[in-house]
Amino acid sequence: MLSVLSYGRIVARAVLGGLSQTDGRDYSLVTASCGFGKDFRKGILKKGMCYGDDACFIAPHRSADVLGVADGVGGWRDYGVDPSQFSATLMRTCERLVKEGRFTPSSPVGILTSAYYELLQNKVPLLGSSTACIVVLDRRSHRLHTCNLGDSGFLVVRGGEVVHRSDEQQHYFNTPFQLSIAPPGAEGVVLSDSPEAADSSSFDVQLGDIILTATDGLFDNMPDYMILQELKKLKNTNYDSIQQTARSIAEQAHELAYDPNYMSPFAQFACDNGLNVRGGKPDDITVLLSIVAEYTD
Repeated sequence: MLSVLSYGRIVARAVLGGLSQTDGRDYSLVTASCGFGKDFRKGILKKGMCYGDDACFIAPHRSADVLGVADGVGGWRDYGVDPSQFSATLMRTCERLVKEGRFTPSSPVGILTSAYYELLQNKVPLLGSSTACIVVLDRRSHRLHTCNLGDSGFLVVRGGEVVHRSDEQQHYFNTPFQLSIAPPGAEGVVLSDSPEAADSSSFDVQLGDIILTATDGLFDNMPDYMILQELKKLKNTNYDSIQQTARSIAEQAHELAYDPNYMSPFAQFACDNGLNVRGGKPDDITVLLSIVAEYTD
């Protein structure tokens, strides 16, 4: 059974395609989640909002809606480490910080930094690595604040076009920026980036804007034009419609990931780097699909 979770404490009263903004109204996000672990042919949500080694969270707060995705680096499995533990703990810590009010809406990188340093301070080291992307909608200012470390990311779609997107961060082919905790003595060997190295952005959003936040399992298998085609099916802002569209996007990416004849964005990127690769990229897939709506408590 496909697992889809919907979130939101508000009544969505925006019409897709955008409405003129009115000062004084608070905004909020109506969000649905869907995903697949690459080892499963059907969507399975593990405890703690994890799809395979991916993890995510959605945390409403009185001042902002905050959501994030993280992709645990699978290579740790070769050393007897479960990659999902790092990404899941990172996202759970981010969620707790938001719910406790220990964050500033304009600084999602502050959330990521605080969560990461909490992990570093654990008495028992939690080994692993993960990419991360956090998106914060400030209810009152109508601004979206983002930070992205690695190759997860987000798109903002308005009027059927991508108007904002995250920048992918790669050290070299298929080696994204990542937060890491290494075993004692291996700190200089394991690739590790500072959370402050995350790419940050802030911009205004409008009622009806669509925000898609996802791990690389989506973007490596679906180009923008395919994603936009699926988003056209989103006709209104009720939860069922958002859930259905999130499910449709995740399902299509999952199917394409196992198509050996498909020239995926990942395969094209590999060819651009001198590798003879074709087909989709089997991977964990996490999709958070949100719509900006008027907040009603």
